[in-house]
Amino acid sequence: MNFPSHNQTQNPIFQKIEKARQRQVKVRDSHITLAHGSGGKAMRDLIDDIFVSTFDNPILSQLEDQASFNLTSLLQHGDRLAFTTDSYVVDPLFFPGSDIGELAVNGTVNDLAVSGAKPLYLTCSVILEEGLPVDTLRRVAASMKLTAQNAGVQIVTGDTKVVHRGAADKIFINTSGIGVIPVGVNISAHNIQAGDVVIINGELGNHGAAILIARGELALETNIESDCQPLHSLVATILNVCPEVHAMRDATRGGLATVLNEFALSSHVGIRLDEASIPVKEEVKGFCEILGLDPLYLANEGKLVVVVKREHSETVLSAMKLHSAGENACIIGEVIASPPGVVLLTTAFGTARIVDMLVGEQLPRIC
Repeated sequence: MNFPSHNQTQNPIFQKIEKARQRQVKVRDSHITLAHGSGGKAMRDLIDDIFVSTFDNPILSQLEDQASFNLTSLLQHGDRLAFTTDSYVVDPLFFPGSDIGELAVNGTVNDLAVSGAKPLYLTCSVILEEGLPVDTLRRVAASMKLTAQNAGVQIVTGDTKVVHRGAADKIFINTSGIGVIPVGVNISAHNIQAGDVVIINGELGNHGAAILIARGELALETNIESDCQPLHSLVATILNVCPEVHAMRDATRGGLATVLNEFALSSHVGIRLDEASIPVKEEVKGFCEILGLDPLYLANEGKLVVVVKREHSETVLSAMKLHSAGENACIIGEVIASPPGVVLLTTAFGTARIVDMLVGEQLPRIC
């Protein structure tokens, strides 16, 4: 048998052919076994076949224990690094409008975006339950790849673990993200001042309602879909017309009510909402009435809360409405000096009630 010479192995064409040959190795098992987390050949084949070949990019293909970046290229986007991490344990894995893979990518991209950062790189760590169908994992990985491409980010490193049957629920995903914040952008809940205006980019509660209905525990038939979407492009649009945004946050677990309570506590101000101005689909309203839920607390995965000075509010609102992720944007309230740390809701009857921080969990395993 003739082995390639050293010069041959250094040839770029030979390296490409060898890499392609290695990637042809396929996982032959139909379900995940403990061997896929053992650190041996079965695990390497799983990683190569499902993750490396799917997320294929120059950084990931190095297959090092870490991803390394050129700092000069990062500095082209700004002067500060944004770094976040989140874990996803949603049940079910696939639901109307989205799935756990898309959720994991968009959720982390959005956590970076609301700081004003340009999202660049993600990690992907998975905990797999023994017995998970391999085709399910392929489907999740393919969804993550497409979502990352649409968001303009690369998945550059990760980890795989397998636990005994019953020790987890099919698949859990952790994604961390790195982005760069442009010079001059300073978005923080601590910037909020009395007189500011609160804007949201669309209807509330779609994700939370879609998840609960998808679990099949209710005999309900609706067309409610998750609002899962990346928000980085919408944020860029907002900052293009108003770099002086005071605060911005995506309303995920705990919904709009939790975000606004966090804002009020951080800046020692009050926030007054107008119930009639808050957009909620009629189907979601009906869903909440049946179950006694409040849409202000339902989870969202594509909703952005923006706080700006009043003089900038119409400019920001107009720009948001021109973006596909902000077509239904509207002003829903204002920041008031007193009472500090309190969110008030002016109802359709002209009365006011306190919108407190969520106590407990309305819907577990929502993201």
